[in-house]
Amino acid sequence: MRFSDKIVVVTGAGSGIGAATARRFSEEGAILLLVGRTESKLEETAREMDADRTHIIVADIAAEGDAERIVTAADDLGGIDVLVNNAGIAVGGTIENVTVGNWQRQIDVNLTGTFRMTKAAWPALKARRGNIVNVSSVSGLGGDWEMFAYNASKGGVSNMTRALALDGAKDGVRVNAVNPSFTASGMTTKMVGNEETIRKFSERMPLGAPADPAAIAAVIAFLASEDARFVTGVNLPVDGGLMASNGQPA
Repeated sequence: MRFSDKIVVVTGAGSGIGAATARRFSEEGAILLLVGRTESKLEETAREMDADRTHIIVADIAAEGDAERIVTAADDLGGIDVLVNNAGIAVGGTIENVTVGNWQRQIDVNLTGTFRMTKAAWPALKARRGNIVNVSSVSGLGGDWEMFAYNASKGGVSNMTRALALDGAKDGVRVNAVNPSFTASGMTTKMVGNEETIRKFSERMPLGAPADPAAIAAVIAFLASEDARFVTGVNLPVDGGLMASNGQPA
């Protein structure tokens, strides 16, 4: 019960890592504000949680004014102790076939959306000496084939995490990130259903692939907790050992 009566905002809470994270915080006593673009998915996440301590707000973090609306809803609950910036999208392709629209949407959601939420929530986080956990990616620490736009957006999140940690320290606001590798979620449904993809990832991830979203959620909860009170500015790979390798084959 590390988060008893703490107010936690989770974006992208309708599925995958976001839903698992919301459930983990709920299990540990938090008051939850679940944010996402699809009400039915948020309701599905909330179904197993305490109805009196779980609140839903349908919003798009990339839309003008929605971040402020989310923070106002959190303020009505009492403020914000933890902000989990999880909402994200991925569109693959090379520089030759990614459109400006594809590029812009990924930047708008993954990077600018994280900025919008953080900026809107910052006064509330300062008031309660809260903290932020950004969901970046191993793709924010290194490149992927045919994913340059996603890499750019998540690379921005990873380095923004470091810089915000420096700025927030004087006010007691910690800022960290988790950097998952291949994780079972709505975003990776096609990958999870492809045996060849599973085989290739399993060759590179010593602990196996794909990760369970609950495993990522557990690390998010750690970083947000008092157990991590002297941890800030960290990009923590939660990758089954992927980045332990120097890249050479077994």
